[in-house]
Amino acid sequence: MDFVFTEEQQMIAETAQGFFGENATSDRTRAAMAGDGVDRQLHRDFCEELGLGGVIVPEELGGVGLGYVEMAIVAEAAGYNVAAMPLLGINIAAAMIAAGGTDAQKSDLLPAILAGEKIAAAVGNDTVSHDGDKISGRFEFVPHGNVADVFILAHPDQAWVVHADTPGLSIITHTTMDQTRPLATLVLDGVAGEPLADTQAAITASQPAAWITLAAEALGGAQACLDRTVRYANERVQFGRPIGSFQAYKHRLADMMIEIEQARSAVYWAACANDENSDDPQLALHAAKAFCADTFFKCAADMIQLHGGIGFTWEHDAHLFFKRARSIQTLLKDGNWHREQVAKQILGEVA
Repeated sequence: MDFVFTEEQQMIAETAQGFFGENATSDRTRAAMAGDGVDRQLHRDFCEELGLGGVIVPEELGGVGLGYVEMAIVAEAAGYNVAAMPLLGINIAAAMIAAGGTDAQKSDLLPAILAGEKIAAAVGNDTVSHDGDKISGRFEFVPHGNVADVFILAHPDQAWVVHADTPGLSIITHTTMDQTRPLATLVLDGVAGEPLADTQAAITASQPAAWITLAAEALGGAQACLDRTVRYANERVQFGRPIGSFQAYKHRLADMMIEIEQARSAVYWAACANDENSDDPQLALHAAKAFCADTFFKCAADMIQLHGGIGFTWEHDAHLFFKRARSIQTLLKDGNWHREQVAKQILGEVA
């Protein structure tokens, strides 16, 4: 069976690729890294001009009203350019509020996130303590937690909206490998949160939004690694001919391409399975996150090696991809955890 985009999906792909290709440049990304990790103009333009912040949010709530395939298309384009913007936070927070937020949160907070007026971050932790609306504990490794205006914090039996200026909330910013997606730790001491209306619905909605976004970003990044390396292979000449003509070099590129095509299948399998609510959406999610993250890391490492000496210099863009790839591998559970979930599901079905 051949999977092909519809005309609308192809148009979204071309629009997103053009937008990020023109705006998420290396210079702008490095400028964001030198600051707080966010290209705020890119974030505003993405939300306001492109209007794709709420791809999976229903139209009646101010979103685009499309599915996870379209969300993956956008995330793939962002990952291809290592975009320094809080796309992950937009997707997760918007999904959680749309699925489980109160009427007030849907009417007041959600539009501000989709319009780029507020930066949102979402994180879960089953060890924090709470007494009603008062929360105490730590939420660690929060993507863009250093710049977020609002947090969606989740415990298995309750989720809350917490604003960054809420008394009792302390934010610890970390120096991390991927400076395009900085991490922070939230320390809460009796912080008053605004409960979501349906915690379980919000948590359920957060999983495909989170893991498909990361898997699609990884796919886009891996494809960029291959494309950039192919260009270099055709430009760099040794012994009187392009280095891409040497058999050993071509084999490495072919291996990258095979891994990427498998990753592409994994991403859009996960997206379709969750759009269509098939029998195995969770299996597809775990498989996509684990496989795509590892594929990206392998391709980023190969990109550095196949560029030779110049690839090992910190100034080369290969390291932007390498750092993003390493970050995605460990973010929102590592590959071992996701593979364990796949094994449990398969063994459960066999039993």
